[in-house]
Amino acid sequence: MSEQAVLRADKLAKTFRRPLSRRKVEAVQEVSFEVTSGETFGFLGPNGAGKTTTIKMLTGLIAPTSGTATILGDAVPSPNAMRRVGFLPENPYVYPYLTPREFVTMCGRLSGVRGKALFSRVESILARVGMAHAIDRPVRALSKGMLQRVGLASALVHEPELLILDEPMSGLDPVGRKEIRDLIVDERKKGRTVFFSTHILSDVEMICDRVCILREGRVVVAGKMRDLLGDSEAREITLEGASDELKKNLTEKGHAIRDVASAVVLDAIGDEAVRAVIENALASGAKIASVVPKRETLEEIFVRRAL
Repeated sequence: MSEQAVLRADKLAKTFRRPLSRRKVEAVQEVSFEVTSGETFGFLGPNGAGKTTTIKMLTGLIAPTSGTATILGDAVPSPNAMRRVGFLPENPYVYPYLTPREFVTMCGRLSGVRGKALFSRVESILARVGMAHAIDRPVRALSKGMLQRVGLASALVHEPELLILDEPMSGLDPVGRKEIRDLIVDERKKGRTVFFSTHILSDVEMICDRVCILREGRVVVAGKMRDLLGDSEAREITLEGASDELKKNLTEKGHAIRDVASAVVLDAIGDEAVRAVIENALASGAKIASVVPKRETLEEIFVRRAL
């Protein structure tokens, strides 16, 4: 494994027992991965796959049944390392009798930030997560999405080296999702490392350098995004004005044709196949509307490997 890894899991496992039956539940089974300095890492899986349990082991909230983990070079659990980590749990609890300003100030002090720098940083980070308008409103009057923003501000207030975010877009509307996504990109530009779990695969595909997908507590997919999505020789060809004769000819040659509005869409693999379709279409009087590369999406990989 890389010497630049800031977060590392080595065969982490967690077994629980059901309260009445005492039956064993293997929530996480020998999960291994690493997050290197400066990258954005997506931690994925369906509900019940073991993501939150793994994050709790990484942050020292629960002890693993077996396996080890390190954060910023220190073995977990490590209070020293966690001072340099910004952590947003899946369901952040914000004291209802405090205001966002008071809560984030308290979190900043607990993380070692003091003096005038703390107060200016609190205002700055709450504005950055879109909470400036409600900075002195009682937390009990905030929506779920606003509480999520306050929790994120508390994870960022001490300018951590590593961010561990469990479902940071939970409860946010599309505008809020984009704002948090942009914030994660900004943190990466500042040199910070971001590890986050989510169900929003399109966000992961846009901003992550590396992903790990869990299924039933085990790693089923792991690697760099560009390697997983890869390059494909497949091309999606859209034809306008295709005659019935052309459709029949293409079908006989093994192309699956899809009617989309007034156009015809088909896939061709390899340069020769693409060229043959185009020449055939032009000869019949059809118009080539588009020829675009077709590659497997992260959603397709997720459905095929994790469900």
